Amino acid sequence: MNKPVLKPNLQSEARPRFDTHNPATGKSGHTYEGRTPAEVREIVIAVDRAFAKWRRRSYSERGSVMKTAAAILRRRKDEFAALMMEEMGKPISDGRAEVEKCATACDYFAENAERFLAQEKVDLGGPEAFVTFEPLGVVLAIMPWNFPFWQVFRFAAPTLMAGNVAVLKHASNVPGCALAIESVFRDAGFPDDVFRTLLIPSRDVDAVIDMKEVKAVTLTGSVEAGRKVASAAAQRLKKSVLELGGSDAYVVLEDADIGKAAKICATARMVNAGQSCIAGKRFIVVEKVRDQFEKAFVEAMKSFEMGDPSEESTKFGPMYSVDGRDELHKQVERSVAAGARVLTGGEKPKKPGAWYPPTVLTDVKPGVPAFVEEIFGPVASVIVAKDEKDAIAIANDSEFGLGSAVITRDLDRGRRIAAHELESGMSFVNDNVRSDARMPFGGLKHSGYGREVSRYGLLEFVNIKSVLVSPMN
Repeated sequence: MNKPVLKPNLQSEARPRFDTHNPATGKSGHTYEGRTPAEVREIVIAVDRAFAKWRRRSYSERGSVMKTAAAILRRRKDEFAALMMEEMGKPISDGRAEVEKCATACDYFAENAERFLAQEKVDLGGPEAFVTFEPLGVVLAIMPWNFPFWQVFRFAAPTLMAGNVAVLKHASNVPGCALAIESVFRDAGFPDDVFRTLLIPSRDVDAVIDMKEVKAVTLTGSVEAGRKVASAAAQRLKKSVLELGGSDAYVVLEDADIGKAAKICATARMVNAGQSCIAGKRFIVVEKVRDQFEKAFVEAMKSFEMGDPSEESTKFGPMYSVDGRDELHKQVERSVAAGARVLTGGEKPKKPGAWYPPTVLTDVKPGVPAFVEEIFGPVASVIVAKDEKDAIAIANDSEFGLGSAVITRDLDRGRRIAAHELESGMSFVNDNVRSDARMPFGGLKHSGYGREVSRYGLLEFVNIKSVLVSPMN
């Protein structure tokens, strides 16, 4: 049988180059050389070979080097935070927090993977029976730029602890982050080729999925990218996990503390300059408290002042690129043309860089771009509902289903709505949606399928095998 090779592509035969740009200044940064198709194949084959030994390592051995990875992350926290700031504009303090979160996840899975994947006995009333959890092999991860370290580690820590090996195709604008992550695992003492980075353009991803050595694929990205990767994986009958877009709805009920509700909603909208799949995007307020909420919400959004991402006090920096900022502004303009009103913001600053102010739109109704589309930036949409039932219907009237929240003084009411009424993979009461290594992360509808982190994330990339043992006599 002929070995599968990367599909011929005249563009990809040349060595790709990846240029970085500082979003705060617009100035060019470093340039990185990518991998040729031949080099990619060599790397993937080497990773597959590494699997044979890595899968036999005990949980204790895997956990030891994973703990070392956590220590390296903490030791190089300032370096990695500066790298994120330079490549995608994350404020330096937020970058440090992201690196610490990665270290915490490494510790968590190092300490819990063996328990999560322990054999489970099954009582069949006779022969010995049990369920075991076996690693699959090479898992390809296709990751985005918005949380360039956390997105990778929330995949890598559980996946490697399960005994799999990994190749990373990171976003093209964060090549330095991609290589830095590989260095963490290498310096921590992971065997050669257990985790490798592929600096390749998106057009070459399909060819990597096609390689027989790749057993599964996980992607965090856009709906369009998810469709392409899901289709490519399905054609090869390979497992995939997708974490795609979101248009998280926050339902503000009439009994809420409006001041606190406004702060929760503003925090939810402005996480990572609004560039998060689980950032709050649609704020559905019951008509009775609309005016009060809008006033408080605008003030809470205005409290996020644009600042130099290198300054410790800055919590709101630039967007990831000028092109991304300009596309966001077009969405605002189209929404206003369709009937929405701007309560604050909505204008591009006249200075270099990918800056955009905190913006609040109201009178956002079905059909308006800010209602239908994912708004990936610091723009919030206020939507008015008649009552609780109407608010829930509006929240669920979306092609997305990643996160959601409900804000109410009545905890039983909030618990019921969050658990049983809102169509999303995660739903919070009186708090903003966020990821945590201890809780399953993922969505439904066009927000994707499968789960990351927690025990459920570990189970995505293992063979759940039934074993029965009967005596010969």
